[in-house]
Amino acid sequence: MKAWIVREFGGLDVMHWEDLPVPEPGPGQVRVRVRATGMNFAETRMRAGTYSGQPLPFVVGMEAAGVVDKLGEGVEGFAVDQRVFGRARGAHAEYVCIDAEHLLPLPDNLGFEQGAAVPVGWLTAWHALHTVAALRPGQRVLIEAVASSVGSAALQIAKQRGCWVAGTASRDDKVARAREWGLDAGYNYKRENLAERIAADTGGQGVDVGLMTIGEETATMLFDSMGMGGKIVMYGSTGGRQVCFSLNIGVRNVELHSMSISTSPRFMPESMASFREIALPLFAQGVFKPVLDVVLPLAELKRAHQMIDERTHFGKIVMTV
Repeated sequence: MKAWIVREFGGLDVMHWEDLPVPEPGPGQVRVRVRATGMNFAETRMRAGTYSGQPLPFVVGMEAAGVVDKLGEGVEGFAVDQRVFGRARGAHAEYVCIDAEHLLPLPDNLGFEQGAAVPVGWLTAWHALHTVAALRPGQRVLIEAVASSVGSAALQIAKQRGCWVAGTASRDDKVARAREWGLDAGYNYKRENLAERIAADTGGQGVDVGLMTIGEETATMLFDSMGMGGKIVMYGSTGGRQVCFSLNIGVRNVELHSMSISTSPRFMPESMASFREIALPLFAQGVFKPVLDVVLPLAELKRAHQMIDERTHFGKIVMTV
């Protein structure tokens, strides 16, 4: 099979489109013939060697949609030729083995490109809002990088819960596109005072839930935007990892939560289970809709990495096999 492999960390040229053996599914795994695979910011860090714990060599990619090709020992609930999607390392390839517990049936109304846009971004947003923040109807939510795959998913999840939703982006056109998806208030964090705008738009109450993914560049603004008893859920650091804050946030009883769906002990028993039960039917009903910006051939993976670095896309960059 063809796959994108990295044997040394570095720039775009360390990724090579090579012939590799077709992987065999182990116990509890499903081999999927990949039809589409999503692109994530984390993969640019893996390639560069700045992603914690990434060994060499590795096949890049973190999510895929396709058809079941072979079942590993002990796998139940899936069948050969079934349309599926899920999270798995090594997804930028013609075949990938996915742990059955991380695999989902692809709803009939979604194409492979749409399915590949869901696993990482939507499950991250679902874990942050549904499991960690325990989001309730009527709450006020602030989403950093609302144009990202996680941000655009979080927007739909929060709106479906009946929340007032604000979001930030680095460009006015991204804010405008988010408004088309239901954003109640949007701010360009590069040129606006976020805390002042939030105070004005919430009658001085601030927000109940803030999703932090930019990090150092915007942390102070986010802290200052929180209301009494608000929860900040931290899951990224695209704008710097060193975050400082004043302990006076204790006066407002602000809660700080950090998370990773790769390591959280709550992810599988709570987030994955509730996603299957609650979110998956909403995709099938057309309530939740994957947000695709660009679809490229997988052979153009280097261009996808460039687009992530340019940060001009809205939603997901997906590649087809």
